[in-house]
Amino acid sequence: MSMVKKDILFLLIKSLTKSEKRQFKLYAGRLGGNSEKNFMALFSVLDKLDDFDETIILKKTNIKKQQLSNAKAHLYKQILISLRLNPAHHNIKNQIREQLDFATILYYKGLHKQSLKILDKTKNFALQNYENNLAYEIVELEKVIESQYITRSMITRADDLTSQSELLSKKTVLLSKFSNLSLQLYSLMLKKGYVRSDEDYEKIKYYFETNLPDYNLKDLGYKEKLFLYKAYLWYNFITQQFVSCYRYSQKWVDLFHDQPQMKQNNPVFYLKGINYLLESLFLIQHSVKFKQVLNSFKNEMDNHHLLLNVNTKSLASLIYYQNRINLYFLEGQFTKGTEFIPEVLQEIESYKQKFDEHHIMVFYYKIASMYFGTDNYEACITYLGKIINNKELKMREDLLCFSRILNLVAHYEAGFDQDLDYLIKSTYRFLIKMDDLHIVQRKIITFLKGLGSIYPHQLKNAFIELYDELKPYENHPYEKRSFLYLDIISWLESKIYNEPVEIIVQKKIGNK
Repeated sequence: MSMVKKDILFLLIKSLTKSEKRQFKLYAGRLGGNSEKNFMALFSVLDKLDDFDETIILKKTNIKKQQLSNAKAHLYKQILISLRLNPAHHNIKNQIREQLDFATILYYKGLHKQSLKILDKTKNFALQNYENNLAYEIVELEKVIESQYITRSMITRADDLTSQSELLSKKTVLLSKFSNLSLQLYSLMLKKGYVRSDEDYEKIKYYFETNLPDYNLKDLGYKEKLFLYKAYLWYNFITQQFVSCYRYSQKWVDLFHDQPQMKQNNPVFYLKGINYLLESLFLIQHSVKFKQVLNSFKNEMDNHHLLLNVNTKSLASLIYYQNRINLYFLEGQFTKGTEFIPEVLQEIESYKQKFDEHHIMVFYYKIASMYFGTDNYEACITYLGKIINNKELKMREDLLCFSRILNLVAHYEAGFDQDLDYLIKSTYRFLIKMDDLHIVQRKIITFLKGLGSIYPHQLKNAFIELYDELKPYENHPYEKRSFLYLDIISWLESKIYNEPVEIIVQKKIGNK
């Protein structure tokens, strides 16, 4: 792995916008004489480098090797302080924390009344924006101050604060349980993918039901509902109940439609909700609704309602481009899809420091599948190789497995027979190691393994035989996951009817 990915200071500097860099230099200049200090020299050098290089840093600054670690730590801290002062980063939470800090300072100075006034106003603001954790922290400080600053209303005030504290504590605990459950389910989805057997299903069902706390939907606020819907969404994704995925992702997005200000307060949550809504619609093949949601999302992007910072810009871009690709799959427009690929690759390059490895590999799998749909098997193999040869990829075992299956089929179609026997053996071993060898995968591998002993005039019958074996598994509760990654049925139909895969898929869509 490169040093660019390892050095956190370098990544932080490279993430800064021009205005943020300008503000940092102004901030450092106000400190008096710091423009000549080692950490400013370090900033200037790192800002100009394309890759982190310690040798160049030591050569172009007066920093000695044994001083470098401290200089980097100091610079990192100063940049964060500067960013905290930037109005662009003054979100709801920061505003609340700032007022809480002010109130705490006043309390320590003995100005109790002033402190309580700020706390009461800030608490109401926090509650209005569903920041219950911060509201709870404020109430706890109010209790401390009230215990030292006696007023005539102390009796009723104590009751009010105790009641608020208990209510917020219950909400906080419930929110924590919902968020813990959704996070664990999300982790399972990334690691293992969909359930693969009745045993898997029963384990997930038991885990979900035993960890889902009791609740009354009417009593839940915005954030409790948000994490509740997230938990249900991931449970239904893992158990392949995709219509329910659509239902809960729509509930998630509706929370933001009902309270539009939450899009500005929690843009990442909203963007994630849109992404899962689109993914659910893709999985249930609801192309009309999919296009409506995608077009509406694109309008929001174009109007800059959501693009508040680099983080939301990169996330919105990732969601849009992945789902633009998915739209080409929904419509069977593989040729048009391949024309879109250069723009996708350019976008990946633009945000390569923001897109994590997992999402980039998903892009590569979709690109490979798109090329497969246009019979460009060599390009397909190239992008699958980027996934298969990625030794750092630890998540989405299902993505790793199906990349190898598609790679086998692409090698067969490309006529790379000399590599096929080796690939079949290595793929089989990999799937066994991953404990992911299912009926559909086994039948595909067995079929490809036996192709060498089949005469050309027997091929069509062999394809028909494999088609008849695999077709019943399209709607199998656990085996159907294979067809979500690799449309092997359409490929077999293309071989049987001697038509391109793209035409086969378009005909199916027309029939629907």
